[in-house]
Amino acid sequence: MIDKDLASEKLAEDLDADILLILTAVEKVYINYKKPDEKALDVISSDEAQRYLDEGHFAPGSMMPKVKAAIRFARSRKGRRAIITSLEKAYDALSGKTGTVVVDA
Repeated sequence: MIDKDLASEKLAEDLDADILLILTAVEKVYINYKKPDEKALDVISSDEAQRYLDEGHFAPGSMMPKVKAAIRFARSRKGRRAIITSLEKAYDALSGKTGTVVVDA
């Protein structure tokens, strides 16, 4: 099975893009999602994102592949960033107003 998020990441690398915009159903990525201590993530390093991934914060088939793709893209070349947000917030996310941004550590 080919994951659409990881395929998009590879395509963005091959196109030498600076930004990978991953659109999903929520405005930001969360840790402890739908729990009392839920926390939205704004700008995080690829190392921090990897730690959250390793801790099991993201569901397979849902947010996990999006975060994996964001980490890979951010680490693929200096200065690249990946943004995860909703379609409705895409413009605001590209303007730096919302979304979860993953940058290299």
